[in-house]
Amino acid sequence: MDRPLAGVRVLEVAQFTFVPAAGAVLADWGADVIKIENPVTGDAQRGLITVLGRAASVPGSSFAPIMEAPNRGKRSVGLGLAVAEARPVLEELIRRSDVFLTNYLPTARAKLHIDVDDVRHINPDIIYVVGSGFGTQGPDRDTGAYDATAFWARGGSADGVTPCDAKRAAFMPAGAYGDNIGGLAIAGGVAAALYGRSVTGQPAVLDVSLLAVGAWATQFSVNMALLTGGPLPKMDTKTQAPYNPLTGNYRTRDGRFIQLSMLQPTRYWPEFCRLMGCDGYADDPRFATLASLAENADAAFEIVEDAIASRTFAECVRLLKECSGPWAPVQDGWEVGNDESLIANGRIAEIVDADGHPQKLVVNPVKFDEAAPSLVRAPQFAEHTDEVLRELGFDDQQLVELKVAGAIT
Repeated sequence: MDRPLAGVRVLEVAQFTFVPAAGAVLADWGADVIKIENPVTGDAQRGLITVLGRAASVPGSSFAPIMEAPNRGKRSVGLGLAVAEARPVLEELIRRSDVFLTNYLPTARAKLHIDVDDVRHINPDIIYVVGSGFGTQGPDRDTGAYDATAFWARGGSADGVTPCDAKRAAFMPAGAYGDNIGGLAIAGGVAAALYGRSVTGQPAVLDVSLLAVGAWATQFSVNMALLTGGPLPKMDTKTQAPYNPLTGNYRTRDGRFIQLSMLQPTRYWPEFCRLMGCDGYADDPRFATLASLAENADAAFEIVEDAIASRTFAECVRLLKECSGPWAPVQDGWEVGNDESLIANGRIAEIVDADGHPQKLVVNPVKFDEAAPSLVRAPQFAEHTDEVLRELGFDDQQLVELKVAGAIT
């Protein structure tokens, strides 16, 4: 059962990454996802030439990861939702769909007559899903958002990773960081709603907000703050856990970092010392018990710091591979894309782009029955308009008339 949603049709009226990322996951899982795009401009994300100061693609290639990743496996229809002649097409698509996905704000949904009541009037059994910045209720329901604002800043992550003496709050570690996490949350909600409808016959209305996803991600700190009655003090310590030198990250001789997370330090201390050439400290009574280690934490920290700082990143990785305690190299994007465990588990997969060239993309983290991933490239703008409309029963003459009216591309 590698494509459990085969036979499910999803209609996506959304742009950028947050909700489209959910559509991509549902397509990975076998759903037929039809993406509605503005017939003139397409998804606004197609117009982004640079992202975070970097080119969105490489010269001479139509392959742009910012479009491919959240739109792979879909079919694109250029449809002018504000054009009266396009309405019969939209309504027929709604009738034939199991799920309606959108991230349009309430005012836009009302203006285009695609709010839940409008859609349910056409198809009472459809699962209606809104991806929002701050939720469908409350004072910010009409406020637009990106993941940098709702998920990262307001959801607590930015504060959580910003040091006490920082001149500015830390930014997200990658573009669309919260969008992709939120898209996975939406996809899971859709899967649950499909199951619920199959059991009860009742279709659900889902709302997944970037703010709620952000709060879920930082819930340890949020819940502790609620328990203690105020914001948690920032911990300005050398390591991840006070008095435990085998947690936290350490800088190597060549400027890279190693992350240690050995939460039982006395268990792993002798092994770490012997692997890293600190044999003389392996059985040192100062580090034999949790109490003695806490009393001598600064000395232990210096031992670990010096052991790692005296070696290159590659040397540390080679030595620590023999360690039974949890640790990891701090990897950049290139290294993640070539991570042997991700590749072995099929979480980096190859697709063929629109130019016929092989490319690689990260696969969603859910694997069914050990099946190898089978990704299909993202559609070109309005690539499937004629194909999908013919499936709906529109003939060539009707297609011409719709194009003349500006209803489709």
